[in-house]
Amino acid sequence: MKRRIAAALCTLALPLLLSCGGQPTVEGTSPSEGALDVTERIEAYLSDAAEVLGVPGLAAAVVDVDAMLYSGAFGVRSLESGDPLGPENLFHMASVSKPFVATAIVQLVEQGKIDLDAPVTEYLPYFKLDDDRYRGITIRHMLDHSSGMPDVEDYEWDKPQFDEGAAERYVRSIATKEMIFAPGEDTRYSNMAFDTLGDVIAKVSGMSFDDYMKTRILDPLEMTDSNFLYAETSEALRTTPHVWNMGPVVSSVYPYNRRHAPSSTLNSSVLEMAHWIQANLRRGERSGTRILNTESYDLLWTPSSQFNETSSVGLSWFLEDYEGRRLVGHGGGDTGYVSYILLVPDEGFGIVLASNYDQTPIRDIGFGLLDIMLGREPEPIRRSIAHELFDVYTSAGLEAAKHRYAQIEADESDGRTLGAGALNRMGYGLLASGNVQKAINIFEFNTDLFPDVANVWDSLAEASVKAGDKQGAIEYYHKALEIDPNFSSSRRGLQMLGVSTD
Repeated sequence: MKRRIAAALCTLALPLLLSCGGQPTVEGTSPSEGALDVTERIEAYLSDAAEVLGVPGLAAAVVDVDAMLYSGAFGVRSLESGDPLGPENLFHMASVSKPFVATAIVQLVEQGKIDLDAPVTEYLPYFKLDDDRYRGITIRHMLDHSSGMPDVEDYEWDKPQFDEGAAERYVRSIATKEMIFAPGEDTRYSNMAFDTLGDVIAKVSGMSFDDYMKTRILDPLEMTDSNFLYAETSEALRTTPHVWNMGPVVSSVYPYNRRHAPSSTLNSSVLEMAHWIQANLRRGERSGTRILNTESYDLLWTPSSQFNETSSVGLSWFLEDYEGRRLVGHGGGDTGYVSYILLVPDEGFGIVLASNYDQTPIRDIGFGLLDIMLGREPEPIRRSIAHELFDVYTSAGLEAAKHRYAQIEADESDGRTLGAGALNRMGYGLLASGNVQKAINIFEFNTDLFPDVANVWDSLAEASVKAGDKQGAIEYYHKALEIDPNFSSSRRGLQMLGVSTD
């Protein structure tokens, strides 16, 4: 794999004194043996991860409150061009965009222009859903994922909108969507809610969402190459998205659509995301520029809703504990890209990772770096079970893949887990390449493993439609709705087949 480490791979900084890649140390200083070991461990770990996983590109940075501790990049910007990747190159950051939205909202709260507990309709009179309970949705509900709004089903990356009116049109377009619970009753991740918040920011500030983010957050933090508007990013710095199709291939679409800018479309580099991390570690200030009041972090980083057994949500930020340490972070994933930022506020450092391949286990790599920074031994990076099973399937058949999975499950020392989404992504890769029957085999395997997950039955139904098996598709769509009566994708699938869902 082609590899590149930036010339500014390491900078001398406290508490770690780092020097590597032949770079000279600052005059009058000498890096400690322990600090060198940390640098070498980070680089070796990332290099091994990139090689073992076979990712097109992987970039990372580690910072403390004052300085860059490490930055590096491995692989290429595009498998087609072979251009080497550097930490200055831009990635689609996907849902890592959301904490920026929360920051913008809190800026407007500080200015007295937004009340977190006011209904959204106070700022967007045309906001509505097909359920009268929408009137009770507040700005806070949207920020902590307790709004009851559903998620986006199709980002339409293949037919993007670019004009400023896209945000309001999107909000008006969701009037037919049904809520999944009453506001504040539960927690469910909703990109739709954050896309609505982008229009709130625009209407309250009197600027387009994208202009507000650029002038009020990105530029003040010297994130000059970063932008929510893809057209305004530097072509010389861009990377190319890669998806799985029996291996990583260049995606046919770039994940951009202005109507979904707030939830997804920040383009940035790990170098500039390091500025963002530093501003947050310093509770709103970097290099003499303040973007938030210190006390606003009591809003952002105080649990507001419970997301699952191990993590809660503040205002967009996910909060959890690790080995007795408080973690604040957010991940992102869209077509061709994954990203992850992780802050350890009480230890004063943070980590950012980005990859131009949507199969990269970015959170696992992030926690490996966290372990190294905490002086622990990270878990070795290994290929996902899904990719291993697919290799067995293609070489020896479905029964052999099932047998291999049983072996992995029985081996308590293996440590790897398999989620329902992993095999689903394999199946959709096969569908995209025209291997419909192989996709059906993978989806059927997934329903054997995860019979209580509506999405795997919905995917099997979709593949059955492509295979011309209408009766099978109807059966599988109904199975998905038995598991989750609100699963809108299956309802829509049945309607397209002429079957009533009443």
